[in-house]
Amino acid sequence: MIGFAVAGHANSPTPEKPTLEQVDYYLSKQKDYDLQKENCIRQIKTAIRETSDDQLLYHLYTGLFEEYRSYVYDSAYVCVEKLLDISQRLGNHDKITSSMVKMIFCYLSSGLFKEAFDTMATIDVNGCSDETKIAYFTHKARLYYDLADYNDTPAFRKQYEEIGSRIIDSALILLPQESPRYWASAGLKFMKTGNYKGAFDAFQKMIDTKGYSEHDLAIATSSIAYILTLQNNTEDAKYYLMKAAISDVKSSTKETVALRNLAQLLYESGDLSHAVTYIRQALSDAYFYNARHRQLEIGNILPIIEDERINTIEKQRDRITLFFICISVLLLMLVAAFVVIWKSLKRLNQAQQAIQKVNNNLTNVNNDLTEANKIKDEYIGYFFSQHSEFIKKLEAFQKWVDRKVTAKQYDDLRNFPKNMDIHREREELFSHFDQMFLKMFPDFVNRFNELLKPGEQIQLKKNELLNTDLRIYALIRLGINDNEKIAQFLNYSINTIYAYKTKIKSKIQDSNEEFKQKIMEIKSI
Repeated sequence: MIGFAVAGHANSPTPEKPTLEQVDYYLSKQKDYDLQKENCIRQIKTAIRETSDDQLLYHLYTGLFEEYRSYVYDSAYVCVEKLLDISQRLGNHDKITSSMVKMIFCYLSSGLFKEAFDTMATIDVNGCSDETKIAYFTHKARLYYDLADYNDTPAFRKQYEEIGSRIIDSALILLPQESPRYWASAGLKFMKTGNYKGAFDAFQKMIDTKGYSEHDLAIATSSIAYILTLQNNTEDAKYYLMKAAISDVKSSTKETVALRNLAQLLYESGDLSHAVTYIRQALSDAYFYNARHRQLEIGNILPIIEDERINTIEKQRDRITLFFICISVLLLMLVAAFVVIWKSLKRLNQAQQAIQKVNNNLTNVNNDLTEANKIKDEYIGYFFSQHSEFIKKLEAFQKWVDRKVTAKQYDDLRNFPKNMDIHREREELFSHFDQMFLKMFPDFVNRFNELLKPGEQIQLKKNELLNTDLRIYALIRLGINDNEKIAQFLNYSINTIYAYKTKIKSKIQDSNEEFKQKIMEIKSI
């Protein structure tokens, strides 16, 4: 297998083959790295407030943009607007052009290809510095490469990649030979033109040089992982993606693909636990940065991984059900044994009373276990996809019952259901449902109220996300139209559900059919 080279600009040496435990460790420290980033940003902002010199302001806002560029899209965009204003006041063509190139980077990173093309069409790099020209050609080439990936139609993809490669040649001519930026650009060109050996060698040469950042290292190792994946060398690809993910965390990079790709490889290799954790973190980073195309990419993978996770939970539930059946059979066998003993010793009054007492205790335990089994089966059936903690509770309960039965502590078993707070669990279920639904449909309440007559809008109480009326139609929006299922989920009778629906029908502006259609037309994010 191919090993890693130690980063020239990295903060500390890392092993040749990172482990998932290391990735988990760095992800747990992500807030610390983000705090360092925020402190640096705060210092630059303080310096900006304390000066009015445009030359110095341009320099400071450039530094602030570099901090934000792969961290928060909206803030990076604001920095570019400031840079454009300052460079226009200075009347400096090179600074104006450089600022517009940075604007293109913002559009690219957020998936706004049309806006990037529109801005690119207004740029003239004649008379600009080599650094500005390099940035211009690099971003323009990336624009065509990204468009090729996004379009993915063979004819158009090849056309866009050829255009991008011709453009990046202009950057390579200007870049210093053997520099990290030169090898990074060369590697990108080779990778997009199908010369994977050349791309691998170029990125490896970049890693072997000095003077690059953690973010540059993440891009190089992530690119190598992509090449290895195409060659079906998924094991080495995982190691490179782990390295890339660690570098992304250390550089507080939110506009990234490494963690997403690592999650997909881990899912394909059967490591569902890490895959779920990493894909959720990747989606969180994409939302933090506001990268629309990354959100779409992750959105295509997340349901597949979550579906597999649901299947795993179902298998666990089946095993738990089997366990309770076995317990019930054992209890029945014990009851039968005690009946035989009772008949054999019916002439001995003391023994008869002792056996009867144990028999009664075991019957109560059996009833308690049957009731608990029913509650947990229904609970898992309602919300097993989002409430995996419940499985942990059942596993703990399994061990507890085993200990109590082994120790013959039947009073503890009989008293267990008294300590269960089903109402709190149901409220927590509703809370998780409300949060999950509003995350997917954040504008649902406002859109729902728009469909009601003036003065009939639903007013939520303090700290209330959804109420029963909204929750019914939230389930309908998710495709659950069966009143019996809705009633079961909300713990109401079917007649009560009908009553709630009738109350809402009296408040709507349109017909009932139009109302339902408009409910289904409410879009998710």
